[in-house]
Amino acid sequence: MASIVASSAVVAPIASLAASSTTSTSGAVSISAFAGLKPVSGQSEWQTKTISNGSRVSCMQVWEPYNNLKFETLSYLPPLSQDALAKQIDYVIKSGWAPCIEFDVQGTVTREGSTMPGYYDGRYWTMWKLPMFGCTDSASVLREIEECKKLYGSKCYIRCLGFDNTRQVQCASFIVHQPTQ
Repeated sequence: MASIVASSAVVAPIASLAASSTTSTSGAVSISAFAGLKPVSGQSEWQTKTISNGSRVSCMQVWEPYNNLKFETLSYLPPLSQDALAKQIDYVIKSGWAPCIEFDVQGTVTREGSTMPGYYDGRYWTMWKLPMFGCTDSASVLREIEECKKLYGSKCYIRCLGFDNTRQVQCASFIVHQPTQ
């Protein structure tokens, strides 16, 4: 059965090729030569929907790659207001995670100490006090963030984490303060 299916699959393309090509008197199939791509007249649909900046390149750079470090979630946004921070912290608390505040001078992951696989400097930030297990309101977390800012705000990045103590993992993390230097 398989040989019948295979042989019919091979014959079908040849039969269609013979039908579409011209046949000479000797029975050989001749195929016409490739004529090249045909030019398209006018603009295509996608060209009418795009905007050009007037140069040969029709793309726009939206991210400055130098001296523009991005950190954690929400770092592409302007600094969050106290209200917006409170809403993010409320989400962490409603999800059943313990808010935790950390700070670090560098704020980025680098490979200065070693180049061996899996080794990175700056993975671990210094914890501000202990995680806030049992915390039920964002106001207490915001007070702790303000306390941390008073001591380290001029030279350190400060972030808030959502720590799931049952799975022992960090579930959320966002920068709440960048140094003022």
